[in-house]
Amino acid sequence: MTSDTRVVVIGAGLAGERLARRLAELGGSALLVGEEEHHPYNRVLLAEVLAGRYAPEVIALPAPAHLVRARVTGIDRAARQVRCADGSEIAYDTLVLATGANPVLPPLRGLFGTDGHELPEGVHAFRTMDDCLGLAKAVRPGVRAVVVGGGLLGVSAARALAVRGAQVVLAQQAERLMERQLDPNAAQLVRRHLTDLGVEVHTECRVRDVRSAGGAVRSVELADGYALDTDLVVLACGVRPRVGLAEDAGLAVRKGVLVDDELRTSDPHIRAVGDCVQHAGTVYGLATPALEQADVLAELLSGRTDSRYTGTRSLTRLTLTGRHSPFDLAAFGEAEPLPGDDVVQLADATRGTYRKVVVRDDRLVGGVLVGELGTVGALARAWEGAEPLPDDGPLLHLLTDDGGS
Repeated sequence: MTSDTRVVVIGAGLAGERLARRLAELGGSALLVGEEEHHPYNRVLLAEVLAGRYAPEVIALPAPAHLVRARVTGIDRAARQVRCADGSEIAYDTLVLATGANPVLPPLRGLFGTDGHELPEGVHAFRTMDDCLGLAKAVRPGVRAVVVGGGLLGVSAARALAVRGAQVVLAQQAERLMERQLDPNAAQLVRRHLTDLGVEVHTECRVRDVRSAGGAVRSVELADGYALDTDLVVLACGVRPRVGLAEDAGLAVRKGVLVDDELRTSDPHIRAVGDCVQHAGTVYGLATPALEQADVLAELLSGRTDSRYTGTRSLTRLTLTGRHSPFDLAAFGEAEPLPGDDVVQLADATRGTYRKVVVRDDRLVGGVLVGELGTVGALARAWEGAEPLPDDGPLLHLLTDDGGS
């Protein structure tokens, strides 16, 4: 990339901001086009803002050197220009899509108003700073809240609302909390922690109806017909890659925008990074892969032609603030063993700790740790490296040695 090459990045979230910052460090530059009015921020920490632990400015990202506030409405690939809602056009030599993901809004009866678009008052998605600030304004001690979805985001939102004094019900359709990351034992400890905070947890429970009066939510109805009175509903049902611009521009899209190992889309002048991307069949939707993709692309655009993105082995880490002490968990890889795998588990019900690793062909393929995470550093390195484990000691050492984390 020459010094006069114009790089335009659509999206000023974690991936877009990281790309612009790394490019600047490598002697280049990028123009960020961001839709949100807020200063770029770390979306991962929104639950801490909702809980009152951090002020919004604490999670702000470093100020980009070049940032335009605009909503991009189209891409003219032939002219290499992007069109904005205010009528302006921005030319590019290389365009980078860092458009992120949209929250999944479940098909619930009564979810939208008569116009079919606006959510009733009191119903919130939990994806943006505006979502977070709207919830923070509405929550107060004693307010009734229903969180729909018991994945990582739903657990974080339920904990944050409970810390603020809300009466929280968490409705999870699957048989356990965080079923994508945790095994049943670890999920049970997360449930116990939320219960200790006063959260009422219902698994294998589907919400089917949102009932409103006067434009504001009043209750939700469960699949079995039981109705829960509520003042707030938080939708934490996952995210979906934001690919509308790419589709309209004729780029190859499946679940996400398809990219190769150089983060190149089907148009050689357009790259993509972050939650909107599908690489080698995988849509990550996590911070670590987005940051790694941004770093690789910065090197590629700066002339490091040997750089490649080959995928991310990402570890999920969650810290829940409780009444007495923080509750930490980490999960990575395959937590459920296959026939023939070796499994090592240590559990201490009194201390609320649980450790489990799965070993296949002398290689660590996954694990779950809850509480006292001193070994997570060594385990994560062994897993990420995918190298044979040492044969000079029992597997139990994996769970008892402090890895210097």
